[in-house]
Amino acid sequence: MNIVFMGTPDFAVPCLARLAGDGHHVRGVFCQPDKPKGRGYTLAPPPVKEYALAHGPAVYQPSTLRGGEALSILQELRPELIVVVAYGKILPREILELPPQGCINIHASLLPKLRGAAPIQRVILNGGKQTGVTAMQMDIGMDTGDILLSRAIDIGENETAGELFGRLSTLGAQLLAETLSALKNGALLRTPQDDTQATLAPMLSRADSPIDWTRPSWELHNQVRGLNPWPCATAEILGVPVKILQTRIAEAPPTDTAAIPGTVLESRKRLIVVCGGGTALEVLTLQPGGKKAMPAAAFLAGRR
Repeated sequence: MNIVFMGTPDFAVPCLARLAGDGHHVRGVFCQPDKPKGRGYTLAPPPVKEYALAHGPAVYQPSTLRGGEALSILQELRPELIVVVAYGKILPREILELPPQGCINIHASLLPKLRGAAPIQRVILNGGKQTGVTAMQMDIGMDTGDILLSRAIDIGENETAGELFGRLSTLGAQLLAETLSALKNGALLRTPQDDTQATLAPMLSRADSPIDWTRPSWELHNQVRGLNPWPCATAEILGVPVKILQTRIAEAPPTDTAAIPGTVLESRKRLIVVCGGGTALEVLTLQPGGKKAMPAAAFLAGRR
């Protein structure tokens, strides 16, 4: 099948690789423009572009899908199907209606739950125990199209967004292969989403980072997991601004302890902080500003 692929980050690379591995003809790859990266702000290509350049498909990086330029390119490529995986741009109606088989999106949640830009992080932030990937027939709305196939997985108690990202990326490639096989065999069914069950997963920002120790320990544990690797949970511990990268729920402090939330209960070899509701959280790994990530014991060594 002649396919145009649209995707940008690491998450999309396994899907692009699977298309070629399954014998589909990827006529072109669309991704977001290169962006400045690092201290020197050197323009760096997105992961999908790097993969495509190394494996052959032509790469296109329009700054917008509106205005006619992108549509003109697609009309020349004449895809039977457009596959979209974490592209980061909304497809206008004229592009959605161009390929005979339409546009299929691989989304990292069990739709209609968590429509939007950050479903992997948000499911952990919300304390979710299960998530998955959904193959969707795209329409003009944001993640509102008919469901084609979906696969669910459980979320580990201490699993971070980065770790879940990797597992869902692999699962997404498998689901894409199943979806295209069913499409080829005429066995693909479309199920409208139940909009009454929909929730949103808005984009993250650094405003999500600061820890509020008055919240219960399990909510803060989810915050640390959901914001790792970016933008990371942040706090000031023993007077030092840090990113908190790994935690675990600790035993609640004794009932006669008058410590208020944010108080460090133990600071020799373990770093345990009082949280809201009579709970406590142990910080396992953290990163002071300008330094590398380190175990809590190493951080405490010079701050007894």
